[in-house]
Amino acid sequence: MSFSDNIVSRSLPIWLFIYLIFLVLLGKSQKEVLQVKVGVVLDTNLTLADLSLRAINMSLSEFYNTHNRFKTRIVLDIRNSKGTVVGAAASALYLINKRKVVAIIGPGSSMQAPFLINLGNQSQVPIVSFSATSPLLDSLRSPYFIRATHDDSAQVHAISAIIESFRWREVVPIYVDNEFGEGILPYLVDAFQEINVRIRYRSAISFYSSDDQIKKELYRLMTMPTRVFIVHMLPDLGKRIFSIAQEIGMINKGYAWIVTNGIIDQMSLPGGPSLEDMHGVVGVKTYFSRSKELANLEARWRKRFGGEQLTHFGYWAYDTATALAMSVEQISNVNMSFNTTTNTSRGDNGTDLDDLGVALSGPKLLQALSTVSFKGVAGRFLLKNRKLEPTTFKIINIEESGQRTVGFWKSKVGLVKRLGVDQIGTNISHSSRRLRPIVWPGDTTLVPKGWEIPTNGKKLRIAVPKKDGFTNFVEVTKDANTNALTVTGFCIDVFDAVMRQLPYAVPYEYVPFETPDGRADGNYNNMVYKVFLGEFDGAVGDTTILANRSNYVDFALPFSETGVVFVVPVKDEREKGEWVFLKPLTKKLWCMTAALFIYIGLMVWTFESIADKTFRTQRIIEKISNVFYFSFSTLFFAHRKPSTSIYTRALIVIWCFVVLILTQSYTATLTSMLTVQELRPTVRHMDELRKSGANIGYQKGSFTLEKLKQERFDESKLKIYNSPEEMRELFLKTSSNGGIDAAFDEVPYVNLFMTKYCKEYTIIEPRYKADGFGFAFPLGSPLVPDISRQILNLTEGENMRAIENKWFPGEKYCLDRNTTDTPIQLDHHSFQALFMIVFGTSLVLLLIMLSCRRYREGRGDMNGDPPNNPEDDHLLLLLLMLASRIYQQRRGNIIVAKPNPPGNGPDGQDNARPNQNRDVNEGGQGANETGGAAEPADTEHRIVEVHEGVNFGDGDHEANRIGKVNLELQRQQSQVRRRCNKLFSEKNMPLGMAAPPPRMHLA
Repeated sequence: MSFSDNIVSRSLPIWLFIYLIFLVLLGKSQKEVLQVKVGVVLDTNLTLADLSLRAINMSLSEFYNTHNRFKTRIVLDIRNSKGTVVGAAASALYLINKRKVVAIIGPGSSMQAPFLINLGNQSQVPIVSFSATSPLLDSLRSPYFIRATHDDSAQVHAISAIIESFRWREVVPIYVDNEFGEGILPYLVDAFQEINVRIRYRSAISFYSSDDQIKKELYRLMTMPTRVFIVHMLPDLGKRIFSIAQEIGMINKGYAWIVTNGIIDQMSLPGGPSLEDMHGVVGVKTYFSRSKELANLEARWRKRFGGEQLTHFGYWAYDTATALAMSVEQISNVNMSFNTTTNTSRGDNGTDLDDLGVALSGPKLLQALSTVSFKGVAGRFLLKNRKLEPTTFKIINIEESGQRTVGFWKSKVGLVKRLGVDQIGTNISHSSRRLRPIVWPGDTTLVPKGWEIPTNGKKLRIAVPKKDGFTNFVEVTKDANTNALTVTGFCIDVFDAVMRQLPYAVPYEYVPFETPDGRADGNYNNMVYKVFLGEFDGAVGDTTILANRSNYVDFALPFSETGVVFVVPVKDEREKGEWVFLKPLTKKLWCMTAALFIYIGLMVWTFESIADKTFRTQRIIEKISNVFYFSFSTLFFAHRKPSTSIYTRALIVIWCFVVLILTQSYTATLTSMLTVQELRPTVRHMDELRKSGANIGYQKGSFTLEKLKQERFDESKLKIYNSPEEMRELFLKTSSNGGIDAAFDEVPYVNLFMTKYCKEYTIIEPRYKADGFGFAFPLGSPLVPDISRQILNLTEGENMRAIENKWFPGEKYCLDRNTTDTPIQLDHHSFQALFMIVFGTSLVLLLIMLSCRRYREGRGDMNGDPPNNPEDDHLLLLLLMLASRIYQQRRGNIIVAKPNPPGNGPDGQDNARPNQNRDVNEGGQGANETGGAAEPADTEHRIVEVHEGVNFGDGDHEANRIGKVNLELQRQQSQVRRRCNKLFSEKNMPLGMAAPPPRMHLA
């Protein structure tokens, strides 16, 4: 034996001893690990379930490798549900009764979940599902149901944001007819109502429908105008839907398809929908942040399983297993046995609900699951209300090359092109710009408008009422030979103009709404109801917008005037009688005018009595007659006697201005009363018609009949007319002869009637509100918003006026006629300001006059002179001097000289010029020396007219002419001097002051 063999033989017992010790320790450690049974209920025949089961096993293996010191180990007990509700229920019963599991992972679908949730609630076994997404499961309100995923209601806000961003007004949801498909509908409806989007139709397709049944349903959708479809179903059915839609041409230009994450998240699985069939579809996909944990998992998955891609359900399954392992470890000290009450009378039947045990660990495990939190591969695992809350969805666009991300939806932010950009507050009208360009079906980037005329080759059938009268609005005629239909009228022209302005072509045809025998039906309510039933695609005409009609159809904005009024005849009641001349002014104004005339007379009396001494000596009767004659004569501007006082003249100027305005206004008003027609209604208010029992007319088929009944008019007193001519005939008959005394109709019809008979009828109160004429379309019609916008554009432009002038030429409105009870009179308010001016001016003049008088009296007392009269002023003297100067200047340059010696002829004029200055000075001195007031006759001066450079010639004729002129001038100058000397002599002034120096008169 070699040395090495001896070493081995000797050390062998030692190694055997060490190995035995290891086995003992290993066994001891195995006894300390608590194995916890957890059931799994999945349809293992499905690829999705198989991938999810692999993710669960991978999660537990990696978790316990990392946490090898944990005292608990989950042992999975997997049961195949075989894709049926019964299979899932049987598997759950077996796991609870036989295997005594503390929790169940599953089921795989929302249809299988309700029964399992009830079992878990009864046995206190938490049911943890990572793939049951129907929101209806929340209605079971079971605390033992844990949704380790998002429910489908989380994505409806992302879908509604897409719908709103492209301004689509109608959508059609296409969903699978089971719990999974129906669960999202209530949330879709609520989300669309918030953005005013209407669900026109709900297309529920069974999972077991044949291809022919699916094709029939899709053809039905093609006949509808809506072109926006929201698809919510599982991939197997979705594949068939899109394949058939591609076949019949619905994946084409003009269509918009939006799919939920039920299809998008599983498109990568084998057997999923074809990219070619879904080219141009927009989808909402669950978004997972690219964390390190997720990247490591995908790397390990590819290394372990090859090219098979893990879906979002696989991510949630991985995190679900981790959450259960952590929760089980937290309750490792809890008794995990079952409290079983077996009914022996039924035998040992493991699926009997009477033998269902209760897990003692259920409440603690449920609490641990509800509070567990960790960073998983799908993001933060934290349950709120026993389910995960999403924050972000990815918006993808499917192309032939694959899926392309066009944006994201984030809670509290909305649509964004990329993450990390805060766009809160962005205008929602531009939200479509927050997505990258989208390729729509038909390989176009042009956004579908959301609706189209049905592709069945038919035009829109537009109902038009056939009328017997008022054909200016709508008239339907048919050619007797060709049966060709012609529709004309104001309403038709407006509708045609609106449709031409639409940014897209809408083919339509007019269909007369008439009785079976071709007569006018006249019942507008029936026509609107036919639109509601779908027999017509719209109604055009003089259809009034009413509240009850809006319950059945949608109206575009009104295009006519609104209101309902009463029309009654008018009569001429011009002012007549012998006292008509008093009517232009009110009684108060007459009294104020007379009082002001008296006041002006008193003020004139006051001014004249102070200024004129002769006025004081008159008798009182004479004073009164003169003053008031003077005052009232200003009314006709006949005051001829000049006033003495300047203050009187100032007052009379202002008063004449007031009198001029007053007389002119009086004359104009009186002329109007005597010549202009005063047309007044025969009835002034509706109440008079009701009390008198008069007959009232209304148009056939109009809603005004119901309005009259509401106002408590006797139905037997109501008469029907069909045209303006018939209305006129009824008015001419009057109620006493079977006619009418008033008509109750809408403003557009009344305007047409008044155009023809404007001078004979008028409108009385009250005026009822109405919404005018409008075009009617089926409820939710996408045409209504576009047509309403075009109506606004039409009414704001010139085209509407041209249409109105075409159908309603000439005078259109006669609604502003004066129908007051009395003619318009002038009242004191119109002249109040003028009267105040006269009153204030007179007081101011009086104060000025009294102040001046007081001032003069004071000056007279200081000089020892008697008080002056107002006319003893220098003003009069200066005026007289100025008048003399002006007169002399008009006659030429003036010189003053002594007369020639007796016997000298005209030649003596040359001798007078050298002595001019001396004679003037001497005359001036002589006048000053006398100190008295010498008479002008005592002076021997004469006035000679001199024109330098002019030769008067020789002869007696010229001398005689000059002599006459000098004598006339001398006489006038003497009169002026006499008056001045008389005035100045009274003040003891020197006589020389009475005659200004001759130089003052020289040019």
